[in-house]
Amino acid sequence: MQDPKDTETNEASSFSASFSAILDELKRTLLAVSEAQVRAAVQRLLSARRVFFVGAGRSRLALEMAAMRMTHLGLTVYVAGEVVTPAIERGDLLVVASGSGTTAGPVRAARVAKELGAEILALTTAPTSELGTLASAILTIPAADKYGDRGATSIQYGGTLFEQTVLLLMDTLFQEMWHRRGQSGEELWKRHANLE
Repeated sequence: MQDPKDTETNEASSFSASFSAILDELKRTLLAVSEAQVRAAVQRLLSARRVFFVGAGRSRLALEMAAMRMTHLGLTVYVAGEVVTPAIERGDLLVVASGSGTTAGPVRAARVAKELGAEILALTTAPTSELGTLASAILTIPAADKYGDRGATSIQYGGTLFEQTVLLLMDTLFQEMWHRRGQSGEELWKRHANLE
């Protein structure tokens, strides 16, 4: 009979190996994102009159977290599809995440935004996709999309690496913008939701 301590040790070792591999993969991916693209993205976010976010599935969830942080920073922020989101206009910025750059809803939103004169910041693995060609600025994430193609491989399922990178990349942009603006944590906290 196997000693339960041996099972616990094997499970802990497996867990440690998994999260170490995931963290290594995320670090490699984030370090491969162009610093010039990051600087351009920060500039567009800071200069936009209003910032709209759109994505589908887990990409949308990652962008919703980013939208919350940008609100704390004091930007005027909306998430497409929410009932209180107004019409996008010239002077606004649409932040779109789609690994493949072909996801129907986000691409349709980008088309509308472009027709109305808004800027588009695309986070994608495919800069030459339809989304990439619509974008005013791109953050190219060198990760597999949900289909596991685009020439990149991942130890994780589907588009997981892309979605995780979207979240961490947007948190990194927030961190850069926060320090650039020189606001204290207390100032940001005043904008935190208080009807929870």
